[in-house]
Amino acid sequence: MEPEFIDPENAIAFAHIPVLPEAVVEGLAIRPGGHYLDATVGGGGHSGLILAAAPDVRVTALDQDQQAIAAAQAALAEYGDRVQFRHTNFAQFDPGDLQFDGILADLGVSSAQFDQGDRGFSFRHAAPLDMRMNQQQELSAADIVNDWEEVKLANLIYTYGEERLSRQIARRIVEKRPLTTTTELADTIFYAVPKSYRYGRIHPATRTFQALRIAVNRELEVLETFLQLAPQWLTPGGRLAVISFHSLEDRIVKHRLKESETLKVITKKPITATEAEIQANIRSRSAKLRVAEREEGEGR
Repeated sequence: MEPEFIDPENAIAFAHIPVLPEAVVEGLAIRPGGHYLDATVGGGGHSGLILAAAPDVRVTALDQDQQAIAAAQAALAEYGDRVQFRHTNFAQFDPGDLQFDGILADLGVSSAQFDQGDRGFSFRHAAPLDMRMNQQQELSAADIVNDWEEVKLANLIYTYGEERLSRQIARRIVEKRPLTTTTELADTIFYAVPKSYRYGRIHPATRTFQALRIAVNRELEVLETFLQLAPQWLTPGGRLAVISFHSLEDRIVKHRLKESETLKVITKKPITATEAEIQANIRSRSAKLRVAEREEGEGR
């Protein structure tokens, strides 16, 4: 496989701290000369840890976000051809004849994507309603917010956002649309809910934004596909490590690893961040790591 290069000017915004760093390295049981797949390379933080963990380690790094690929190429340049990049969604990746000694998938949106206002993932910044991780795809959050009928929108917010006030939020969105920016949507949601709900632990728009992001990027569907394919990409004894950030993801990961005929679950309970890590990296607060190992003797 030849490495794929993306414009390095896209790399600027992608510096971030990898979550659960020690647990990931230990969970993957990295060995000298091993070949590992980082299915969501982001800014390259976890890949850097993998490459540094043992001599002559190689990494194949994937991401559907071109800016993430560019950032990782810059961050991991010192490793030369020991790391190769692919601009692709991990569920659409074709490894060919390759098999890996370990696979890591760090799910969800990186802190860099949240902090980059023009991507539309966060309501902390006024930005177009975008939320596309792969900016080459057509469907955006604006399409869902402005075009979907009220019942379908309410069901989406309830199912993917686990939002109990989904119906009244959807009703207010339909009344106020067209909505074009993240802050317009957040304000619409804020005034759709009772005053007692507006000043809770999280902003009342948080769950709706999660639901839209999941739908735009087909995150749960893609995760299901990945968990079906990934065990076939492992060498016998190779490990699959998945970091999730909300209950919908973690539930899928837990059950698919347990149900797999080729994997043995290593983590009976998910590994979570220590208090010290949470203080240093608030994003790690909701991270859950689950690890499974391909049974010896299980070939393709």
